[in-house]
Amino acid sequence: MTAAAAPELVVRSRALRERLRAGGGPLAAASIGTVPILWNNVDIEELRHGTDAATILDEIARLGYDGCQLGLGFPEGQELRDALAARDLRLAEVYAALPMTTEGPSDGALEMALERLRLLVAGDGDVLCVALDGSPDRSVRAGRANTEGTPALTTDGWRRLVDVIHDLARATVASGRRMAFHPHAGTFIETADETDRLVAATEPELVPLCLDVGHWLVGGGDPVATLRKYGERVTHVHLKDVDPTVLARLRSGELADFGAAVRARLFTELGAGALNLEGCLAALAERDYRGWLMVEQDSGWGPPSEAAAIGRRVLAHALRTSDRGAVA
Repeated sequence: MTAAAAPELVVRSRALRERLRAGGGPLAAASIGTVPILWNNVDIEELRHGTDAATILDEIARLGYDGCQLGLGFPEGQELRDALAARDLRLAEVYAALPMTTEGPSDGALEMALERLRLLVAGDGDVLCVALDGSPDRSVRAGRANTEGTPALTTDGWRRLVDVIHDLARATVASGRRMAFHPHAGTFIETADETDRLVAATEPELVPLCLDVGHWLVGGGDPVATLRKYGERVTHVHLKDVDPTVLARLRSGELADFGAAVRARLFTELGAGALNLEGCLAALAERDYRGWLMVEQDSGWGPPSEAAAIGRRVLAHALRTSDRGAVA
C-alpha cells in the first residue's frame, strides 16, 4: 500500500472538516470517525466491494472524517501509521470479537483479543472496541432475544466472560490504550438486562461501554434513555441507524437471522431510520462527551462512499439542530 496522498486531498479534507464542525457547541471536542465495513463487510463476504485500503482511506479523508476503525485488508504498524498520517487521519479503534458459547469465551479468545490489542498499539490507535462474536443460536433470536427460550450464558459462562474481560481490560490499560465493551445483536450480550448484568459484574474504571445505538435499538433498548442511564460509563459511541421495516421482518421471523437482516440492509443511512439521533447527541452533550462518534453502516444499497457522505453530513446537521438545543 502506498502511504502518500495527494496534498490537495489533505487541504480540502481539513477545510471540509472545519466547515462541517462550524459553530462548535458542547460536542465540539468529540472526534468523528467512520467504520470501513461499508466498503468491505468483515462478516459477510458477498457484501464486500473489494475496495483497496488506500482508496478507502482517501475516501474517508475526502468526506471529512477525523479517523476510522481498522478495516479489512488494512496494513499494520508503521505502514498503517504512515498511511493515516499522509491523510491527516487517526486510528480511532480496533474491533475485537470474542468467540463464545453458553459456557463463556472459547479457548484462545483472550489471545485473539490480545492480538487485536497489539494491532491497536502498533497503529497508534485509541480504543479497543470489544464485543462477543456472533453465535448461530443467538443470531436466530436477534431482535427478540428478550423472549422465552433464547439461549443464554450459564452462571459459569458469565464468570469466565467477566474474568477474560477484566484480563483484557488490564492489558489494554497497561498498553496506554482504552477499552470499551460493545453490546451486539446476535450475541450473548444484546439486551438491556444482559448489559446491566455485565455492567454490575465489571469494574467501571476498567470496563467502560461502547454504546452502538443501532444494535441497542435492535435489542429492544432506548438509546437516549440508556445514554443518560449509564452516563460517564459510555466512553465510545457507534452512531448507526435502523430501518424499522427490516427490523420488523427480523422480529417476526420472516428474516431467518441477524445475517439475513444485514443482507436486507437492516442498517441504513444515518437519518433515514428509527434512530433519534438528535436526542442521542443531546444526551451526550449534557455531560460534555469528548470521545469518538463513529458513523457506521454495515451495508447499503448504494455506493459506500455515498452512504458515508450522507452519514457525515446528517451528523453535521444534527450537531447544529439538536431538538433540545443542547448542541449548537
